[in-house]
Amino acid sequence: MSSPKFRRAGGLAAVALGLLLAACSPQNTLNVVTFTGGLKVSQNVPYGPAPRNTMDIYAPENAQNAPVVLFIHGGSWQGGDKDGHKFVGVSLARAGYVTGVMNYRLAPEHRYPEYVQDAAAALKVLRDSAQRSGGNPDNLFVMGHSAGAFNAVEVVDNARWLREAGVPISAVRGVIGVAGPYSYDFRQFSSKVAFPPEGNPDDIMPDRHVRPDAPPHLLLVAANDTTVNPYNGVNMQAALKKAGVPSELKVLPGLNHITVIAAVAQPLTFLGGTRQQVTDFIEAHRLKWVGWSALRQPPGQLHSCCTLPLDPARPGH
Repeated sequence: MSSPKFRRAGGLAAVALGLLLAACSPQNTLNVVTFTGGLKVSQNVPYGPAPRNTMDIYAPENAQNAPVVLFIHGGSWQGGDKDGHKFVGVSLARAGYVTGVMNYRLAPEHRYPEYVQDAAAALKVLRDSAQRSGGNPDNLFVMGHSAGAFNAVEVVDNARWLREAGVPISAVRGVIGVAGPYSYDFRQFSSKVAFPPEGNPDDIMPDRHVRPDAPPHLLLVAANDTTVNPYNGVNMQAALKKAGVPSELKVLPGLNHITVIAAVAQPLTFLGGTRQQVTDFIEAHRLKWVGWSALRQPPGQLHSCCTLPLDPARPGH
């Protein structure tokens, strides 16, 4: 016989799935079963002068030296907002991460590279304020879905953007792209309004200019995605490999362009493995911290106090 707690969780999942399938704006409906109790939430934190230059920051209570994640929403660069992705911020905060969920300026009024520059500016503000939320400013991850995945990969892989924003590349531990269009000829699609009229994909697509010192990447592809062709992930990983950048390309079965990000929500993890893939990647590439006294302990008896970084990606650590 199932417990009351299990029945409540199952009921929330059923409600969430029903809302997701029925809604015209499915991601917004997840807020109905997304609760922020036990989290610190700062809303509409400005990172620039434009009305959409704001983000919401979700943090675990009593966090210390936690990884910091910037999440960038999708919407073909023409729609979407942070409010509809509250579930991402809450889910990642409950996993132990300080998470900023940002808005950015939209096309057609604002075209490439303005929304990428917004991502860089948001990451700068999130990094500068990380310690106030219990985050580690040198333990950053950038994540995005769909158009937001393009922004996430581009802002890190093109050396120009972080340099102009004053964010050291060494502070970024990883990039997570979910169903992103990293390698396509936008001139053939309605999304061309998000790019300069005379723009050339060779000058714009993230897979064309990967910096060799970029951090590890996780590229998640939905097996049933009919919105963004999976070849985008294949081409992006090929470019990363050519530049010598560690990367993982994971195809998630049974998910489509919407459910691949909806599965980040805790009530909908039964849909697929998005959340688990994201948290596994962050745990594998985050800075590890132990106390000086812990270094004198036998293996397997390290304390959890946090004063000294151990970097698993660097020799000697």
